[in-house]
Amino acid sequence: MNAADVIVVGGGPAGASAAHALASANVDVLVLDRARFPRPKPCAECLSPEASRILHRMGALEALERAGAPQLAGMVVRAPNGAHIRGRYRAGHGFRAFRDRGLSVRREVLDHLLLQRAGAAGARVHEGARVVDLLRDGAGRVRGVIAMDGDGRRVAHEAALVIGADGLNSVVAARLGLRRRLPWPRRVALVAHYRGVTDVSAYGEMHVARDGYVGIADAGDGLTTVAAVFPQRAVRDRAGDRAAFLAQWLRAQPHLAPRFAAAQAADEVRAVGPFASHARRAWAPGALLAGDAADFFDPFTGEGIYAALRGGELAAEHARAALAAPSARKADAALAAYHFAYRREFRGKWAVERAIGAVVANAALIDRAAAACERDPALADLLVGVCGDFVPPRALMRPSVLFALFARPARAPRTVRLA
Repeated sequence: MNAADVIVVGGGPAGASAAHALASANVDVLVLDRARFPRPKPCAECLSPEASRILHRMGALEALERAGAPQLAGMVVRAPNGAHIRGRYRAGHGFRAFRDRGLSVRREVLDHLLLQRAGAAGARVHEGARVVDLLRDGAGRVRGVIAMDGDGRRVAHEAALVIGADGLNSVVAARLGLRRRLPWPRRVALVAHYRGVTDVSAYGEMHVARDGYVGIADAGDGLTTVAAVFPQRAVRDRAGDRAAFLAQWLRAQPHLAPRFAAAQAADEVRAVGPFASHARRAWAPGALLAGDAADFFDPFTGEGIYAALRGGELAAEHARAALAAPSARKADAALAAYHFAYRREFRGKWAVERAIGAVVANAALIDRAAAACERDPALADLLVGVCGDFVPPRALMRPSVLFALFARPARAPRTVRLA
């Protein structure tokens, strides 16, 4: 039987962030992941400007910048009526992120680098180890995990604390009975890298249609990340031919068809979802949840990677407090404090995400919001700054801003004051 202070299940951004922070504090950490890195991961692959702060802490930001990771000046959202929300990360609203630009990095590159950084900090990393169950003591407290190794053997790993950072379909959350699927929206993403897409700029793009939306961003090395999101039933009906379905949909959009006329998928079209998963709480005796295992609503706002990195930081902070607690009762209090800290950190963004999800599902609303942003570009900068994780959500949710976004336009354009 193998033992550690903390077992982190999942070596993606949440798990690597938590493992790096813990190992840097001299905590004995074991990371288990079913994959072998580098490995592909379906994702829009855009990192918000504020994510760079955590990448810098982990010693990964400079390596990515030196390697020439494409930088994003902002985001452009095209509504079904053709109006555009074009927001800049460096803008005049007075809020500044750790970096003035976001990054676009392929997940096989990003995740491998982050896991290496966790290992360099002292974490023990076991790849090809698929966690299938939890170990518990007589009182039901989590005391480790059971994993299948590369030879198909069941191996028990004991720990004082387990962090479930194993993604949208988290085994840890499921075994704890905490995972809850939300009834809406039931969406699935089809993701691939393409070569030959034209007019890809320094802005990430979101194109909203009445039957789905697609994100497009430069991934470097002549590749473009294409992440399209559809109602689950639409993808289920074409599950056997995802590549053809995605290509057909892209070329059915009049404004995208010329850009994809000579484009070809450079790798397999992968599916991920359905989304809209939320843990009832982010802890149980002896365990924490972080990243997508704790919450993932919808990929439109691009919050996933930052939320995973930041959630890993928070999990590590409270894990250390739990490890130092003199009793199981006080350790549980530290874990419960993580749940409330996690909610405080993200509840504003959750409200924005759910509001944007409703707007994206209603063509009339997103058409009106995009038209308002064309009239007043400061609105677009504010919206993109919130999605970029450095403008506080309350700045967007003020009544005056919401009125400017969704009220029917007056004869003269109305400029919203952001100060």
